[in-house]
Amino acid sequence: MAQALATKAALPPARSSRPTGRRLLGLGAAVAVLLAAVVLSVALGSAMLPLDVVWQALTAPDGSATHATVADARVDRTVVGLLVGASLGVAGALIQALTRNPLADPGILGVNAGAGFAVTLGVAAFGVTRIEQYLPLSFAGAVAGAAFVFLAASGGRGGRGGPAPLRLTLIGIAFTAVLSGVSQTLALIDTETFDRMRFWEAGSVTDRPSGTAAAIAPFVLAGLVVAVCCARPLNAIALGDDAARAVGLRVGATRFGVVVAVTLLCGAATAAAGPLLFVGLMVPHAVRWLTGPDWRWILTYSAVLAPAVVLVADVLGRLVVTPAELPVGVMMPIIGAPVLVWLVRGRRARAL
Repeated sequence: MAQALATKAALPPARSSRPTGRRLLGLGAAVAVLLAAVVLSVALGSAMLPLDVVWQALTAPDGSATHATVADARVDRTVVGLLVGASLGVAGALIQALTRNPLADPGILGVNAGAGFAVTLGVAAFGVTRIEQYLPLSFAGAVAGAAFVFLAASGGRGGRGGPAPLRLTLIGIAFTAVLSGVSQTLALIDTETFDRMRFWEAGSVTDRPSGTAAAIAPFVLAGLVVAVCCARPLNAIALGDDAARAVGLRVGATRFGVVVAVTLLCGAATAAAGPLLFVGLMVPHAVRWLTGPDWRWILTYSAVLAPAVVLVADVLGRLVVTPAELPVGVMMPIIGAPVLVWLVRGRRARAL
């Protein structure tokens, strides 16, 4: 009897068909928003092209420079934006679940700091100059950074449940501060290094080397699969480690799985687009306002709405200073900060 009661307590509460219907309807609307963002990303740019020309470039390209701009540059840019947005949205939701902090950011695991430091070191020590050379360095740094933070947080009193959320957060913040300081020092000492890195550090989905999307897609897919596997256990862990263990859930294994998923997703996204702020912070927080505390729905909505936000920010960056462009990494704080402040100040959001 006690085991049955513990099982019932640890599992997420049953939902009526009406709320589930609302969530499905909302998910359909989110998919529609994403499709609209994809259309805008392909159709609009600093070079204004008629819609019939855009359509011809997609369906019957003639090899002209105009058609190549649409069929290659804009489509590749859109695909990279989709992958990066989905990665950061899901990673943000996972790290907020792991730390039990609705305002946590994926960079808290040291992923962004590790990636940035690896790229800085590569430019300073090995003369790396091309974005395609940044990709393996960035991903390796992201993996190493997350592994160090997780192992350091697991030491001492980490216990059989893996690293405690507070330890993970504090060590991640300290590690990020140290690596960021070292990276900035190296960049300031060598101005040429800073100039080479400036565009990548700003965060952008444009001018990526050919094959970027294909290179990061396997890591993104693997991270999403691990995230799906962790979704239901996270609902139990949200009610407390003891309740989760009472039904036989391996809390430490779940936390390790979350760290692996966040590392794969954030590492791939940072390698491709540089560090993008606010996506993994703002979107899951806003999604929780719509879906409630069920992490299965939060992860699903985040995977759909986060790429839509990235693509819309990228489109706005192309238009606000035409014919020049602003990187999406510059536009995201401009868009995200006011939205996040509004969300945090909202009465309903504060109750989540």
